[in-house]
Amino acid sequence: MNLLVLADIDDPRWRGGRGRADALLALGDTADSLILEVAAAWQCPAIFAVKGNHDSDASFPAPIIDLHLRTVGFGNFRFGGLNGCLQYKPRGAFLYYQEEVETFLEDFPAVDVFLSHNSPRGVHDREDDVHTGFTGLNSYVERAAPRLLLHGHQHLERETQVGRTRVVGVYGWKVVEL
Repeated sequence: MNLLVLADIDDPRWRGGRGRADALLALGDTADSLILEVAAAWQCPAIFAVKGNHDSDASFPAPIIDLHLRTVGFGNFRFGGLNGCLQYKPRGAFLYYQEEVETFLEDFPAVDVFLSHNSPRGVHDREDDVHTGFTGLNSYVERAAPRLLLHGHQHLERETQVGRTRVVGVYGWKVVEL
């Protein structure tokens, strides 16, 4: 399965051309209008997304499917996800304390592909209070072992194997084969 992944795109105009992908996965901090434009340009029959810390708390427009704490089957795979990042300021949408994320994910079912705005703690963290990963994702990866965990937020392109899980940090856009 060919996945087109978007994360943290500030530019309101799509500059990634056209192509074909089985699904578009949006990892937050990308305008809904851009997500829809890219899905059309890449002929994506399905769009799955989570919100980032710079996104509004408005619902995604159709046909974007919000995966925050939900699972959805597509093809032979199960997808799930988590919004947001570490609580680094007093107010804002999709900001969570470590304990909240632990609770969110303690009974979350196993999926093949997990979308998250933030990374697992210690995997692709940056050295500041804003870009620190979630310990709850570490616990989830250890317990559920998704094949693929995709995240944005850290503003980097990096891939790390964590146990049986391939963790891919995306900044901008990337095509990922599953």
